[in-house]
Amino acid sequence: MTFPSSAEIIVIGGGVVGCSTAYHLAKRGKQDVLLLERSKLTSGTTWHSAAQVRQLRSSSSLTQLMKYSVELYRNLEVETGQATGWLDCGSLSIAANADRMTHIRRQASLAKAFGIEVEEVDSGEIGRLWPIVNTDDLVGGVFSPSDGRVNASDLCAALIKGAKAGGVRIFEDTPVTGFTTTNRRITGVKTAEGVIQCEKVVLTGGLWSRAIARLAGVSAPLYACEHFALITKPFDGIYSGMPVLGAHDGYMYIRDEAQGLLVGTFEPNAKPVGLDQLPTDFSFDLLAENWEQFEPIMELAIQRIPALAEAEVRMLLNGPESFTLDGAFLMGEAPELRDFYMCCGMNSMGVGSGGGAGKALADWVVDGDPGVDLSSVDVRRFARVRDSLNAVRDRAAENLSTHYAIGYPGRELKSARGLRLSPFHTFLAARGAVFGDRAGWERPSWFQPAGQSLSTEPGFGRPNWFEAVAAEHRAVREAVGLVDQSSFSKLLVQGRDATSFLNRACAGRVDMEVGALCYTPLLNERGGYESDLVMMRIDEDAYLIITGSAQQVRDLDVLKRRLHYDEFVTFTDVTSAYAVVGVMGPNARTLLERLSPDRFSNPAFPYLTQREIEIAGTIARAARISYVGELGWELYVSSEAGLPLYEALLSAGGDLGVANVGSFAVAGLRLEKGYCSFGHDIGPDDTPLQAGLGFTTKLADNVDFIGREALQCQKADGVDRRKIVVCVDDPDVMLMGLEPIVIDGDIRGYLTSAGYGHSVGCSVGVGYVRLNGLPVKQLVETAKFEVEVALERFSARASVRALYDPDGARLRS
Repeated sequence: MTFPSSAEIIVIGGGVVGCSTAYHLAKRGKQDVLLLERSKLTSGTTWHSAAQVRQLRSSSSLTQLMKYSVELYRNLEVETGQATGWLDCGSLSIAANADRMTHIRRQASLAKAFGIEVEEVDSGEIGRLWPIVNTDDLVGGVFSPSDGRVNASDLCAALIKGAKAGGVRIFEDTPVTGFTTTNRRITGVKTAEGVIQCEKVVLTGGLWSRAIARLAGVSAPLYACEHFALITKPFDGIYSGMPVLGAHDGYMYIRDEAQGLLVGTFEPNAKPVGLDQLPTDFSFDLLAENWEQFEPIMELAIQRIPALAEAEVRMLLNGPESFTLDGAFLMGEAPELRDFYMCCGMNSMGVGSGGGAGKALADWVVDGDPGVDLSSVDVRRFARVRDSLNAVRDRAAENLSTHYAIGYPGRELKSARGLRLSPFHTFLAARGAVFGDRAGWERPSWFQPAGQSLSTEPGFGRPNWFEAVAAEHRAVREAVGLVDQSSFSKLLVQGRDATSFLNRACAGRVDMEVGALCYTPLLNERGGYESDLVMMRIDEDAYLIITGSAQQVRDLDVLKRRLHYDEFVTFTDVTSAYAVVGVMGPNARTLLERLSPDRFSNPAFPYLTQREIEIAGTIARAARISYVGELGWELYVSSEAGLPLYEALLSAGGDLGVANVGSFAVAGLRLEKGYCSFGHDIGPDDTPLQAGLGFTTKLADNVDFIGREALQCQKADGVDRRKIVVCVDDPDVMLMGLEPIVIDGDIRGYLTSAGYGHSVGCSVGVGYVRLNGLPVKQLVETAKFEVEVALERFSARASVRALYDPDGARLRS
């Protein structure tokens, strides 16, 4: 085959994700596609994958990717004539302690909400499914019959056969050496054979992806780690097609392999592997067997399957796999370079998610949108500052080590911490702040009560910090709380066309008076949320935009993409320029007036306005808005002046009941108000009409905006699902989000976020339910509601309005 000089799309990497992407690009009618592989197809990681497909993921959209993979792998042989080795063997998760059982029962409840068949099983049934398993210490398990496994190499062969039939050309032994770009847009790929001109690049290079991306000036924060699997020779008691066994208390997954067993592990002391530790021609190679490292897992494996003690070992497989900062893969178009897409850092889910991820990525490349909410894996969730080699290495290893950790609410990772600190960090740490990691920022979660040192270990019941958070909650509701909100992302948008641009780009009415602010959706063409923004008009041609901590890169990129060539608008990321203090509660006005000559009465400073004020010897921008449902202001101050301002506020408010308040209390406060959190309660698949936030859009006005047409159609047809607020009647039930909502006995939705509402005295959640043709108000007034927690159902009440101060009087007091 003649080496090409050009192609429309070039896929880099011939593992399962690259093969799937090429296949799906061909399915979309793209015939001028090249796949370049540095060595041979499936080399690197794919060839030694355990290749199991467990469909349940932490979100509905990612679960749909996995479900698509299952259907594709089942049916690909019919299309291509190439067997994939698919087995409908199911998966079996077992528990050796009560907390693990709660964990997998919670997963089972969520699986039902996502349409996955599951069955709780006892130790007797576990013994029937896996006769050689020691069940003496088991509490129980969950069986998922529609999960399965595939042969990774055969699967790739089938995908490539289908891709070639659609016109894709494959070039092996063709490493990429660089890229050509023009005006921050990809134009070509460099190889030893020459430059191939192209319109788009898709990077699916596995553990080499970070290094390849850096050749293009693109960030891809991933790192490889050792990943072990013991493979035995055949022995008695094994039959073909046994369910994949998840013995996660022992850090293991186990399946049959050629009448023997494969025992894989996500070990608790993972070892990272740098590219400098691998030979340059690393291909179908493995890392050195390390029995000392594997020995603790081997001991646990023998306890679970005693017959392993006598089994002959074929090999101890040790292969590199890439992991990321948060355990989710990296997907989408790079913000640094137009038309440069990626899907890598698969966190040992490459084969399982490869079918669905390849399809979604192909759709993203062709349409500019994947058609489904992939914000949780969007590469733009990471600020570039987080792509530090040491931090990525340490966090990748920890994510492998905690892959099978029990999913307690409030669990925090320990590596790569202390990298982004607000000006208040040391001051608050000295006052008992317990910090959580949010987009790399150290953010106070809660505060140790004076003179106490409560355990920070999480659990499923009432946590050790329950009463501490309750006190912070009450301070905001009854007095005044100070919240470090410096991790907010802050964007300055300026220029002659700023107003007209933002009015088109956003769904809300942003052509407001200088000194006003608004809450506005940022929608996609489907009418779903790309983000939600607070927008302050600070001058005739200048806006300060506030968005979530994890949205810093993504929102700026979305806005830039919407700018027309003839519009004069500039964008500046000013996140680090400002510290932010939230002053929230009924005594907030009194506290501010003690430190400022400005007036804060309703006539002088109405709700949803903002302006510069003089306070405590400095100048700050005060915005009257609240995420907690109380009278309050957010104070934006230059970072160097932040700490003196915070100290002054705390000092002046002693008799007013002032308190430091963390994010856990804020979460409960906003849930009582039914407020949404992007990435949980709203996202690209959710519209303002479904979220009950149609009033925040210009839909009633004769003003165009992105997403308007989709909303008009949805309004005409009526929504099929709707956000509601739910509270559980039993005050001892602790919700954490992702619990199914049961209506008249049937699961009709799930909680997208949840926590404890200390003002209402029970757990509170926000979620969407299918309406089945009923008006939402009629549904919540007439139907019987329950919430399912770990397969147990609890009576609940539902509302379309806030549970606390539903008319919003306290906000405007």
